[in-house]
Amino acid sequence: MTAAGTLRQARPGLPGLLVLMALVASVVTLAVVAVSGRPPASQAQRVQQIAAGLHCPICKDLSVADSPAPLAQQMRQEIAQKLAAGQSAGQIRASFVAAYGDSVLMSPPRQGIAGAVYYLPAGVLAAGLIAAVTLLRRWRRRMPEAQPADPGASALSEPQLQAVARAIARLREEERG
Repeated sequence: MTAAGTLRQARPGLPGLLVLMALVASVVTLAVVAVSGRPPASQAQRVQQIAAGLHCPICKDLSVADSPAPLAQQMRQEIAQKLAAGQSAGQIRASFVAAYGDSVLMSPPRQGIAGAVYYLPAGVLAAGLIAAVTLLRRWRRRMPEAQPADPGASALSEPQLQAVARAIARLREEERG
């Protein structure tokens, strides 16, 4: 017997044990990362995050974080002051919404008419699935059940059967000759 065969006989569960150990190590790593979380962001990073979620009222399609406009610079300074005063990101966003309206947000709010942006795709998907299931059920009900074939009945008419018989006879003659 070879050394590899002896090793396989001596440790039949080694691959399974290795997979189990890798799985346990992955779960432990994920648990440590989940518990520890991210380190707190610096003041500048928090200003950048909040500013990235706000539209610049002057620039088209630019966030306050990306805009070079003087108003965007003032808004970034205001965000920094409000953070230093202890306001949360939600409170700061709410103050800008109060001053400029919902259009200042880079993503629409999840309530009111703007909330349809979040819920409409799921509703359309659900309606499509319901319609597909309904149509499939109707289609299956309309399909005729398979009838056992009558051995005496033929799908071909008598002249067609005679033409097939003549064609078979010709083919046999050609094979012989």
